[in-house]
Amino acid sequence: MYLATVDPGWSLQAWRDRARAALAAGVPPEHLQWDSDAQLGLALASPLPDDAGAGRINVPASLVDLAGAVVCHRDPGRHALLYRLLWRVAHGERRLLERATDPDVVAATALAAAVRRDSHKMKAFVRFRESGDGGNAYLAWFEPDHWIVDRIAPFFAKRFAGMRWAILTPYRSVRWDGDALAFGPGGLRADAPAEDAQEDLWRTYYANIFNPARLNPTMMRQEMPQKYWKGLPEAALLPSLLRDAGTRVRDMAEREAQAPRRRIPQRPVEEGPADDGSLAAAQALAADCRRCPLWEPATRTVWGEGPADARLMIIGEQPGDAEDLTGRPFVGPAGTLLDRALVDAGIDRSSAYMTNAVKHFRFQQRGKVRLHQRPDAGHVRACHEWLQREIGTVRPELIVCLGATAASAVFGAGFSLTGQRGVWHTVGNGVRAMATVHPAWVLRQPAAARDAAYRGLVGDLRTAGEAAASGHVAPIHPGASCGLRHVAASDSQEDP
Repeated sequence: MYLATVDPGWSLQAWRDRARAALAAGVPPEHLQWDSDAQLGLALASPLPDDAGAGRINVPASLVDLAGAVVCHRDPGRHALLYRLLWRVAHGERRLLERATDPDVVAATALAAAVRRDSHKMKAFVRFRESGDGGNAYLAWFEPDHWIVDRIAPFFAKRFAGMRWAILTPYRSVRWDGDALAFGPGGLRADAPAEDAQEDLWRTYYANIFNPARLNPTMMRQEMPQKYWKGLPEAALLPSLLRDAGTRVRDMAEREAQAPRRRIPQRPVEEGPADDGSLAAAQALAADCRRCPLWEPATRTVWGEGPADARLMIIGEQPGDAEDLTGRPFVGPAGTLLDRALVDAGIDRSSAYMTNAVKHFRFQQRGKVRLHQRPDAGHVRACHEWLQREIGTVRPELIVCLGATAASAVFGAGFSLTGQRGVWHTVGNGVRAMATVHPAWVLRQPAAARDAAYRGLVGDLRTAGEAAASGHVAPIHPGASCGLRHVAASDSQEDP
């Protein structure tokens, strides 16, 4: 009889090391005693040799995934169960996990399901409260049924990456300092704050979103068992909300129907922001732009950013998904590539004014994903006033257009990016402008051609950066005075 010790008992890696050693030593499941979770091994059992696990065995990924959940269960026989499955797989039953009626498979699947349910409850019912020591620090108390803290901690680190927090449980604690997770011993419920200043606000919000018409107390208690209520501030409201649900449903049924309202109400003209000719005023006006249909599905108008007296202006096509959500230009994948290209070209992004020809995100909804859709000429025309306002107010010396859409907004519909890429032109107010490819186009290139495409973009940007730094621009392309008319802050309200 051999003894295999797993420390800590919920560690998949610790179990794998011991299981691999036992398998390499040819120890059958009935001759292996597992010792973990404060259990005592057989007095006459021999320790498993540490060097027995030099060999490796390939097992289905589904078995590793199953083991990762099962080792977190509190069942003291889980390690032996997993080793039996491993032994059988290693000795010819490669498709064992596909046999849904096998007793070992049934038992392991049930343990894994219990762990996953417990993990779901922890994600749903952990409530952070201010620790009281300032510094954006929060504490939470939770009582899991199984050993799941190590398994779930990365989820909270990703979800709450911007704050310092700790989760205390009876057997283990985990802390996040903004950079790394640190695990420690368990604690007491009294170690975590009972409430904080935000809970009254949360209870008010919860009471207002509670929908009595969809109330199903039986299902609610199944999904949110009462053992978790003591950690949820909204739980104190549940008795009264349940008691008054019938009355509230009757009131809803008897209430006079109201016409649906637009998701983004139209601002009355008389309440519009005053226009003093500044970028801030133009941005406020553009926030309520209804010149084309793109405003309705988009989250917001994405205005340009950068110094109001920048010598270099960079104009792209339109916001993408990340830009639409954050309200900032060039922060998505194409923006990340552009940042790298600007560095390689010797241009400080903070010194340039960054904007787009179209200010709203045009997309197609595919399930939960919003896929970029190129704006058409009507959208470019509708946004032309805002681009004129930016150029007329910033008064850059140089403009770089990224892609055909930006080039058409600056030079006109007849401009050919293929034939005139990298060529300087003169536009309104004597501003020099050139066009190059969009970073998104570089990302779409096949892997074999992407490096060359990127180098071309960097080369064009370097030309612009050197011109901005020296004040000298290469000879102007013959007959290239075209595109934007003379734009000044005083006349920028005219129709494009």
